[in-house]
Amino acid sequence: MSATAPANDPTFENVWDEIVWRGLVHVSTDQEALRALLSEGPITYYCGFDPTAPSLHLGNLVQLLLMRRIQLAGHRPLGLVGGSTGLVGDPRPSAERTLNTKETVAEWVSILRGQVERFLSFEGDNAARIVNNLDWTAPMSAIDFLRDVGKYYRVGTMLKKDAVSARLNSEAGISYTEFSYQILQGLDYLELFRQYGCVLQTGGSDQWGNLTSGTDLIHRVEGVSVHAIGTPLITNSDGTKFGKSEGNAIWLDPSMCSPYRMYQFWLNTDDADVIARMKIFTFLTRDEIEEYERLVAVEPYRRAAQKRLALEVTTTVHGAEATAAVIAASEALFGQGDLTALDAAVLRTALEELPHVEGSPEMSVVDALVATGLVASLSDGRRAIAQGGVSLDGIRVDDDGALITGALPGGVSVIRRGKKTLAGVFVRG
Repeated sequence: MSATAPANDPTFENVWDEIVWRGLVHVSTDQEALRALLSEGPITYYCGFDPTAPSLHLGNLVQLLLMRRIQLAGHRPLGLVGGSTGLVGDPRPSAERTLNTKETVAEWVSILRGQVERFLSFEGDNAARIVNNLDWTAPMSAIDFLRDVGKYYRVGTMLKKDAVSARLNSEAGISYTEFSYQILQGLDYLELFRQYGCVLQTGGSDQWGNLTSGTDLIHRVEGVSVHAIGTPLITNSDGTKFGKSEGNAIWLDPSMCSPYRMYQFWLNTDDADVIARMKIFTFLTRDEIEEYERLVAVEPYRRAAQKRLALEVTTTVHGAEATAAVIAASEALFGQGDLTALDAAVLRTALEELPHVEGSPEMSVVDALVATGLVASLSDGRRAIAQGGVSLDGIRVDDDGALITGALPGGVSVIRRGKKTLAGVFVRG
């Protein structure tokens, strides 16, 4: 089953109706005005991404896919990478950010720009454009900033913003630097309105105070009403933070989160969450998603929705070839394919997500079982082998004196205890 090429659902008359159905609108400016705006001729809209890390993550992917949906409806996207706002950092609820060096921020700007570009089209009448807010803030003096922008802001209003008030009520407090972030983001919207006629900004609902900073500024300075959409913060059905895996974010950069790990992340989506994830993270149609919803209800054990979700999102982020390779690895590791036919690099990254150890060609299978934690002791390992419950590289082990071979591509071995308990051994030499 191939991944779906990006396209909006033709059963919706308006992209606004589709993004509402997909659960992408948590808060917004006037909804009727937005619906009318998005049904008319092409508008220019933007979303900003700050270089606070060397990669975007799944939270950013929500915005990237929303940008793509709106572009597919004929509108013109501006992808803003925050070379100046990244130097400041938006206020976190708990504590002050550590400021990165200018060199680090510039490097991350370049990386994030490349990631944003992968999700947008730069061809046709509604071609995307990438902008950097350092281009208009760097030439501005502090006096100009205070006179031309700061005079439109009221401190009382700024103090009421959720992120600011949370910090003011914390032990950490808030610096003037982070307090001023909302002014910088407001300036971005004003500048993009002036340069490109931009009339819509999208972002996470936790950024609503920063989004409305721009709409309010444009209204005061230009006397024009512009719009903003805040997407919901996505959490799992149990209330845990989405996109976290044992404390590690799911990054879009394959060197920080392998395609195999990303595929497994989506494959492990809970039944209670999978349909909502499909709506937000795939371009499947309403009819297709409703069919998967039925399958979740009547045949949850087949995990058809999870498999399709993992296929779609991993393909969107990493491409069809990488996704096919990780699916082959996943199937082979769990007994449905040929381990010896796998790509060495993909197999290694897959095993790095499992319990694994380094070993030598003289390492016994029993020792490897203990070292990887598949059994508690050497006697448990011998007993498991005697009971026929252990395999090495897909072949059942009958001799408790058998040695690790490292015969799979890349000099690795896969140990299996039972049907689904796996571990890897990276053989030295």
